[in-house]
Amino acid sequence: MTKLQSQNQRLPDAELELMKLIWHADGPVTSADLMERLKGHKTWGITTVLNLLSRLCDRGFLCCEKRGRFNEYHPLVEEQTYLQSESRSFLERLHGNSFRSLVASLYEGHTISEEDLEELAQFIEENTKEG
Repeated sequence: MTKLQSQNQRLPDAELELMKLIWHADGPVTSADLMERLKGHKTWGITTVLNLLSRLCDRGFLCCEKRGRFNEYHPLVEEQTYLQSESRSFLERLHGNSFRSLVASLYEGHTISEEDLEELAQFIEENTKEG
């Protein structure tokens, strides 16, 4: 899989939702597979799903391979790569690249609990130990 080409590759919510389904699939998916996975969650029609898949291919997130009568879609960008890029962009845009500002905003807005902060402190401690 390729690296995310640029910081400007932020996915709109609908495309991101479809990518999450594709990332969590056990292999290539077809539009029929995606329609089945969307049942009960979204009321998108097949045309909407096909348009989203086409846009994701155009943006370089997916590749499409013809298999018999069906197109199979494979991710070209790993979920973790996208999440890291999007998180970095979010932190830069909204908090001036200040992690402290982000955590303070969450804490002061009562979005993050004391338990969350303890979990974060433990994560930082575990990941900053010298080997």
